[in-house]
Amino acid sequence: MKSIMSGAIIIALLSSSAAFAQPDSHRNQQNANGNHQDNGQHRGWGQDRGNGHSWNRGERMGYNDWNSAQKVDYRQYHLRQPPRGYEWRRQNNQFILVAITTGLIMSIILNSGR
Repeated sequence: MKSIMSGAIIIALLSSSAAFAQPDSHRNQQNANGNHQDNGQHRGWGQDRGNGHSWNRGERMGYNDWNSAQKVDYRQYHLRQPPRGYEWRRQNNQFILVAITTGLIMSIILNSGR
């Protein structure tokens, strides 16, 4: 009886681990170049809005907006040290704390004096 029960448990464990080992077809598809695609599930860089846009926390900067914004030395402007993976940028009289890889805006500080 114990051997039957042990066998059933082993089979159940092996079959469940096999299900986990198979790739998720919605997340791990590869294109012709061998690069992974995620069928639009990843929220990457946002749409470019230009220098006149007033940014808000939670928005995503466009890649060209990121490049046109001036990189800021946080020490010079007495800003807090950015967490790993973030960087301060300055655009349109705003200091913007932005994720380097996605453009996600974590924080905004308005600069009253130019």
